[in-house]
Amino acid sequence: MPLLPLPIKQDLETKPVLKKLAQTHRSLAELKGIITSIPNQAILLETLTLREARESSAIENIISTFDEVYQSNLFSNIFASPAAKEVHQYAAALRKGFELVKQHQLLTNNHILQIQEVVEQNKAGFRKQPGTKLMNDKTGQVVYTPPQDYNTILSLMNNLETFINDDNIMDADPLVKMAIIHHQFESIHPFYDGNGRTGRIINILYLVQKGLLHLPVLYHSQYIIQHKSDYYRLLQEVRDDGEWEEWILFMLDGVEKTAAASVTLITSIKELMQQYKQQIRNNYPKLYSQDLLNNLFKYPYTKIEFLQKDLQISRSTAIRYLDTLVKAGILTKHKVGRDNFFLNAKLFGLLAGNK
Repeated sequence: MPLLPLPIKQDLETKPVLKKLAQTHRSLAELKGIITSIPNQAILLETLTLREARESSAIENIISTFDEVYQSNLFSNIFASPAAKEVHQYAAALRKGFELVKQHQLLTNNHILQIQEVVEQNKAGFRKQPGTKLMNDKTGQVVYTPPQDYNTILSLMNNLETFINDDNIMDADPLVKMAIIHHQFESIHPFYDGNGRTGRIINILYLVQKGLLHLPVLYHSQYIIQHKSDYYRLLQEVRDDGEWEEWILFMLDGVEKTAAASVTLITSIKELMQQYKQQIRNNYPKLYSQDLLNNLFKYPYTKIEFLQKDLQISRSTAIRYLDTLVKAGILTKHKVGRDNFFLNAKLFGLLAGNK
């Protein structure tokens, strides 16, 4: 059955969907509120986008540890592993998309192409050669054949772009539209590589575009990893049988649960920041500054160079600051290769999901 352009010609806001929508919007509103209570939102943008990037990459079997991810740095082009580099590229693509959406209040095909270019580090663009098939990893069986012709792909992507940006095309809740957009994008499968990761970035950016989030810090990928077989099964059931309700409920449940988990995590980060702020300010008043505190929470593994850059201080001063924080038990010092890292272990534990 050929993939049809949007909108969907049926009422998707069934009673179960409407009930779930109310719960999901409450969770998102709570997340939006807690985000605005963090004084320096760059902290969340740095640490939490990397967390989402790691989870989203893991869906594509790009596996890295939290240590590798947070010891790596795109700014200095130093990476603990090839997988960590891909995670950082994903996070950079997410942040680039966020800036584009903030600037233009739109999410266009040109933006999507720019996002995928950063994810994959190439300019291949939309598929021009036929032959792409989606296979079952275990059996090798062809599960789905997306559109093969370049003009068809382009036409469907232009239609999707209009659907994303023009609310007059379909009168539906934005969360329902997000589920439709994700399904349509993954079914068009417009790129040779990076469709899954780009599609999950689009999900978050669409919520930002619609004002449901201030920052792209929702870990939807974590939910998909936990329910990976359901995710792929439900994608295919819509293609085969038009079974939209279960797919939409699945996507809404993912947003609701990950929003609630994000609230818990950000609340814990905020409490830890306050604890360290009081400890440093009371015991080391000459050392304390908001910039120092921000650095310790922006980089779970900080370095002398990061402190120099953020605080505009000399190397010797940065070393003295970090040695003092190690003695205070706020940081621990680790030698990795030729580099010294200073770990904010409590923050790292929160980000890595350690209890």
